[in-house]
Amino acid sequence: MEPVRTCLGCRQRDLRTTLLRFVARDGMVVADTAASLPGRGAWVHPTRVCLDTAVKRKAFGRALKLGQVIDVSAALTYPTNS
Repeated sequence: MEPVRTCLGCRQRDLRTTLLRFVARDGMVVADTAASLPGRGAWVHPTRVCLDTAVKRKAFGRALKLGQVIDVSAALTYPTNS
């Protein structure tokens, strides 16, 4: 049985392989396409709608348990499936 994660944008549960993992690196949220970087990860469907919703809800800071303000600009430049 494959692991299941929850998308930060739409809050739907889905298989880990269908979601994209993001991690915090030096105060920035970056995509972890190999899902192998150390640390806490935040999972989002690779669509513009889910990514924009997660940013609007400020879900990355809560999911990554960061107390300070984080830069999500790198996450927004990641190519999505529309």
